[in-house]
Formats: sequence, structure tokens, C-alpha cells
Amino acid sequence: MATKSPLLKAIYRDSLSLLTDLYELTMAYAYWKNGLADREAAFQLFFRKEPFKGTFAICAGIEVACEFIESFSFTEEDLAYLASLKTPAGGTLFEEDFLKFLQTMPMTLEVDAVEEGTPIFPYEPFIRVQGPIIQAQIIESALLNIVNFQTLIATKAARVAFAADGDHVVEFGLRRAQGIDGAIAASRAAYIGGCHSTSHTLAGKLFGIPVMGTQAHSWVMTFEEEKEAFRAFANALPGNCIFLIDTYNTIEGVKRAVEVMKEEKGRFPLIGVRLDSGDLNALSKQVRAVLDEAGLTETKIMATNELTEQIIWDLKHQGAKIDIWGVGTNLVTAKDQPALDGVYKLSAVQDEQKKWRSCLKISEQVIKTTNPGVSQVRRYTNGGEYVADMLYDVGMGPGETIVHHTDPGAKKAVEKGWTGQDLIVPMLRKGKSVYIHPPLEKMRERTTSELGRFPQGIRRFLNPQLYFSGIEESLFAKKIEMIEQIKKR
Repeated sequence: MATKSPLLKAIYRDSLSLLTDLYELTMAYAYWKNGLADREAAFQLFFRKEPFKGTFAICAGIEVACEFIESFSFTEEDLAYLASLKTPAGGTLFEEDFLKFLQTMPMTLEVDAVEEGTPIFPYEPFIRVQGPIIQAQIIESALLNIVNFQTLIATKAARVAFAADGDHVVEFGLRRAQGIDGAIAASRAAYIGGCHSTSHTLAGKLFGIPVMGTQAHSWVMTFEEEKEAFRAFANALPGNCIFLIDTYNTIEGVKRAVEVMKEEKGRFPLIGVRLDSGDLNALSKQVRAVLDEAGLTETKIMATNELTEQIIWDLKHQGAKIDIWGVGTNLVTAKDQPALDGVYKLSAVQDEQKKWRSCLKISEQVIKTTNPGVSQVRRYTNGGEYVADMLYDVGMGPGETIVHHTDPGAKKAVEKGWTGQDLIVPMLRKGKSVYIHPPLEKMRERTTSELGRFPQGIRRFLNPQLYFSGIEESLFAKKIEMIEQIKKR
């Protein structure tokens, strides 16, 4: 069973408050120095570019991010380190009173977010943070670190699961993951995205993910005879017999596995055999024929060896006789796109009279111009299928027309009969949890069920169907007006 103790405390005994870039702390100091520490602000976290040349991402990492905020505090050791920092000129970087302020600063942020396992699209905030600007600023780097990676891996896993078309997928990437932290986060996210199990036993313990293991070539090579290796493994683990059959010759390997089965007269079931090299399509068909001829029609064939969603897709369509897919390096490192371009931007701030002022960042690159205000995302359904997303300002409310995020000439009217659901829900209030995070299995189920409500074409690997996601028309007009005013300054 998964532990329900806080994940970060279960892994990291020390404070993580310094998991940030120094400029977050220098800005925090400047806010405090100028009397702005308690000024209310709103930040929005979103990504700009679809990962893996697809159309969507799978939201992941929210529970960990919320735990980070809820447990945030500076220890004496943290503050001693900050007190030791110097300016380039050799002076003290942070004055003592500021460090005392940090020591007693309560975390009172309001955090709203999209539920994990939900498909999301570019420019749609999936975390919204509101509260004292000094608090909201300090957590920026950590939030991006947590959710960018997990969202990326969950998305990759969803693509792999789609390619496997219901077959069992094992996350097999611990040894190639980007360090201990990367391995733990990747296993969690891969399960949310659609993997059925993991080879990673610590992830199994922490998250309750089913674990699965076979054997390595070193086991087979330890014995002089391949049959001896299979027999010894079966004697040790009669209920977990999945033999690696390609150490020397794949076809001879499967024949020897069958011989051991016959010699043992069914004392143990041969659950499966694993292929880790060669032409997986041709070999799987030959191996299947050997197994079926021996009456082992229930024995599964597992494939590993640098698999990607495209390779799995091709093998499936070539008729490969593979039942279980072990996907490692390309999944846990997101090898073809090793980062999600998630950003965390200020979208509104209070003035001295505590009146809210919307703000945005403009750029010569249209995609880098942000959206003003405090945003919500409404997803519309027609006849049970998702048809469009609208980003709107909570103070203005949803309208009747959606303007595409990157193509202002493309618009979609909200039709009569559509039903809408807001995706961003309360997670923390005054720094404390108000949301019960479901077990990972439920998050995984959410990924599958929610993706099933979109047109299937959005999941294609080549020229995927685009899903309409945009900004409410009145908010878009306000955004254009603000851009023009900023340009006149």
C-alpha cells in the first residue's frame, strides 16, 4: 500500500525552502525592503508549446506542489546559509531583519489548480496562485520544477499507452532516469499518464504502483547452460517466471524455456518471456509460434529495448505478437523533448488602495505575450464529447465567443446545448489544503477517461487533429487594449 505520509518529508528529511533560484530571494528582499511584502498578487502557471509535436499535455505533479507550499518554512540552517551570502562587492546580501521576517513568515497563499490526470492545452493556466507577492514569488522555481517535469512525463506515458492500445505497459526507466529525484518523479507521472506498473520498487512503496520484474542477462550468464539458469530461477521464484530469452539466441532460448517447463511437468507457470534485442516483430511471431505449439497459449511475450510510442505503434500495426511493453529511457527522460516550457507569470496585482490591476508581459514574439487578470478555464461538451476550451477572467465571467490563442482570426461561438465545466478548482486556502487528492490509480483512470472524451485525432502522432482552445472575446479585447496602452508609454 502507498504511504499517506507527506511525500516530500518521506524522501527529504531537510527543508526544501531553498529549492529556488537566487533571484526569487533577491526579489523577495526587494519587495520587503520597499514595503510590498504583503501586496496581493496573482500568478498563473501554464505552458506555451505542445510537447512531442502533439496537441495536449497531461496535468501532473499538483499534489506534490501543494505539499511543497503547505509545508514551506525556513529552518535555522537555511537562514544561516542566506546570512552568509555576499554581494559582488563583498557586502552582506540580506540584512538580518529580512531573515527574521522569513523565519516567522506564515504561508497563506490561495492555490487553485487543475486536477491531475486532466488533459490541458497551451496557454491554459493549470496552477493559479494568489496571495502576498513575496510568498507567491519565492515558490516560483520550485513549482515549475515539480509540475513541468511530471506533466511532461505523464504526457509521454499517455502517448505510449495510446500506442500500446490496451496492452500492459511497464515503466522500466529507473537506471536511465535523471538522478534519484528524476526517477521517483518519473515513475509517479508515468503511472498517472497510463502505465500499468513499474520496475522501480521505491516508487511502488511510495505510491502503491504495482511493481514488475523479470531477470537480466547477467542471471543467465552466471550459469553455464541457459536451461540451468531458467530452472534455477523457477525454483527460486515459481510464481514469477518471466524468462529473458535473447542472451544467446532468441529462438533457442524460448525452446529451452519450453523444455524446462515440460521437464518440470507444469510445477510452475511460465508467465512470460522477454525480448530485449533484434527484430521484435519477426522474433515475436516466431516465439509466439513456439509457445503456441507447446500449448503455452497463455504465456505472454514482453518486449523492451529503447521503445518509443512510434516504435510500439509500428510494431502493433505490423502484427507483432507482443503483449507487454517495457518502456524505459525514452519515457522517463522524455528523450525527444527533455523539458516542458512551463512558465509562471504575474497576471494581476493590487495597488496601494487594494484595488486589483490586471497586468501582462508583452513581447515581439506573440506567443510570449501573457494573458491579464485572474483566469479560469472552462471546457465545453457537446453530446458527451469535448469541443472547445475557453480561458476567461473570473471577474468578467465567460462570454459567448472564443478567440483562438495564436490565431485571432479564428473564432468559435459557444453553441446552445453545450455544457461547460471549470477546470481550475480550489486546492489551498490560507496555505492549508482544502482538496482531497485521490489515489494515483484514480488519477490514472482520469487520464484514460478524459482523453476518451476528445476526438481521437488529437492523439495521432503524425499531423494530430487540433483542438480549439482560446480566450474569451471580451478578455481578448481587453488584452489588445492593454498592449496598445503599454506600447504608448
